[in-house]
Amino acid sequence: MTDDFYRVPPPHVPVLRLGDVLLVTLQGDLHDSTAQQLQEEIGETVASSGVTGVVIDISGVEIVDSFLARTLAEIAANSSLLAARTVVAGMRPAVAITLVELGLTLPGLRTALNTEAAMDLLAADTHRPGGPREHR
Repeated sequence: MTDDFYRVPPPHVPVLRLGDVLLVTLQGDLHDSTAQQLQEEIGETVASSGVTGVVIDISGVEIVDSFLARTLAEIAANSSLLAARTVVAGMRPAVAITLVELGLTLPGLRTALNTEAAMDLLAADTHRPGGPREHR
């Protein structure tokens, strides 16, 4: 038998649709391949479903390294180009401190203390002039 037989595939990250919002809940460490797969899946889902918001709950993530931070920023940029806004929810204080210490900015990303606040933020955007996909 080869070593491949014993390799555990990276965990799949569930992407749930709640009305016009995709809810992505990250738990534990996110492998690089899983992060790239997630980025592609979110982009495809936003494009095909017409959702106007993406909430990424990172409350279950202990450490955000530069790769994951860049992936989150890229998800937000891709979603923005597809007319959806991205909110990261549940960032731990230690994660925020680490991002600041690393000098990492997350352009295009807004944050909320929890998933409920993130959903409220996106709902408020939808009702504001110039909000996502406003029909005139």
